[in-house]
Amino acid sequence: MTKYKLRSAALDVLLRVGDGGAFSHLLLDQTIKSNQVDKKDHALLTEVVYGTIQRKLTLEYFVANFVKKKHKLDPWVQWLLYLSFYQMVYLERVPTYAIINEAVGIAKERGHKGIASFVNGVLRQAQRTGFPTFDSIKGRDERLSIETSHPLWLVKRWIGYYGYEKTRSMCLANLETKPMSIRVQPMQLNQKEAIAELEQDGYEVAPSFFSEQGVIITKGNVLHSQLFQNNQVTIQDQSSMLVAEMMDLQEGMQVLDACSAPGGKTTHIAEKLNNTGGIYAYDLHEKKAKQVKQKAEALALTNIVAKAADSRQLDQYHAPQTFDRILIDAPCSGLGVVRGKPDIKYQKQEQDIHKLATIQTELLKKIAPLLRKDGKLLYSTCTVDREENEHVITAFLNEHAEFEVDPMFFETLPSDLRQSSGISAVGLQIFPDDFGTDGFFLTRLQRKNG
Repeated sequence: MTKYKLRSAALDVLLRVGDGGAFSHLLLDQTIKSNQVDKKDHALLTEVVYGTIQRKLTLEYFVANFVKKKHKLDPWVQWLLYLSFYQMVYLERVPTYAIINEAVGIAKERGHKGIASFVNGVLRQAQRTGFPTFDSIKGRDERLSIETSHPLWLVKRWIGYYGYEKTRSMCLANLETKPMSIRVQPMQLNQKEAIAELEQDGYEVAPSFFSEQGVIITKGNVLHSQLFQNNQVTIQDQSSMLVAEMMDLQEGMQVLDACSAPGGKTTHIAEKLNNTGGIYAYDLHEKKAKQVKQKAEALALTNIVAKAADSRQLDQYHAPQTFDRILIDAPCSGLGVVRGKPDIKYQKQEQDIHKLATIQTELLKKIAPLLRKDGKLLYSTCTVDREENEHVITAFLNEHAEFEVDPMFFETLPSDLRQSSGISAVGLQIFPDDFGTDGFFLTRLQRKNG
């Protein structure tokens, strides 16, 4: 694929994500496959798409400096300018003349001579004068919003929870590329063996301290490795791995995974059980439950039963106090995974968080009775919002005096996490700027003795 066609494909993705609401990671994968993009071009296509989305508010600010009536531009012209400005500002290895020439070519192809001339003029003016600083933005919160491309409502919300400095640190971390991490299938190989094989094949890797099955990939595309091709490893963020690690699992247990798709945590639980016991994995949608089945089959795991059901109605299928362990990986805003899915921060609104917190609270109320007296319930989300995390757990405990946070949860955390600033009375909040992982919340509940 020529660089011209690559940028044209990137523009198509940006239009569908930015104005059509498509999910960037899914659409990008489809684009790579449908256009048969060369492996050597995967990284550039991914970088320009994710980078442009990640920096969208900043790029809008830049464009507004050169185009006084930006709102009158067709959406594809706006996104072409964002795409071009992103490359000019943030990709030093791409020559500016090439960026301009290819943008003008795309404008001619999709529009007319006048549009091409306009795009050429804007880009060349930016080349001559340089891009504006953020110094003219008077409000501190507004400046942080534009500079780090996070919606203002979200910046203000995080400042209210965590203060300005922590919010700035999180926002800046969300602009960085997160290293990929994998989880080894322990019935096929261990962490040390996986590291040795990957290093022999030229990858730069490191062990995760979140999980004895985790490996961090610091250099190289592990999707091309034999380990991945042979289903000996699974792509999973380190924070996500911590969930199964903190469930205190033992072979032979009966486990409920109430919100299981796409199956990363489900299969990790199955591996921790050494393919024994039984895991009942539910998702609201049949298609997603099928994903869990397929992932289990790929990893040769036979102790998972995946079905479609509303997890708020699982008492129709299971008697009270059935399960030794329960995982509620609750549906959430996803504001902890902005680095990998940057479109999330633009698609979510404050009212969405209120609705999700209501659903999360209802899930806890409906599912908790299925836990055995000596069982443990792990609650987790991939968000950093207190309303979905600490507030949900606090409200549940206030209304259900028979439950408490398991005090051993904190004692058994990995040593690096025990002194984390994210520890509260009701759980652990991992921030995206803490360990280079997704933002994540988890806690473990149990019934009180007596």
